[in-house]
Amino acid sequence: MSNLKKRYKIKSKFRFTIFLAAFILFFTITFGTAFGFYDSESLTKPTYYQVQIQAGDTLWEIANIYGPKDQDIRKSVHIICNVNNISADEIYPGQYILIPRTI
Repeated sequence: MSNLKKRYKIKSKFRFTIFLAAFILFFTITFGTAFGFYDSESLTKPTYYQVQIQAGDTLWEIANIYGPKDQDIRKSVHIICNVNNISADEIYPGQYILIPRTI
């Protein structure tokens, strides 16, 4: 048995450099995508009013106070319900709910 190791010779340094650069670029993009490094978040984070429910309050009144005047009040109530994971009849005095500043 001979103890000879097979040696590889680079025929074109330019092609090898291009291959190596492409491989590194491919690996970097694949790794970054797989681990979520390229996920983007919204440029603006939502801000909220925190409102305490008083006796006799309804979501319709609260939506009318805090919601935009040119928007249908039903849509404002729907957004408030979704943000707080409630329905319009599930509020009670003393409860705190979040109202988006830009409904």
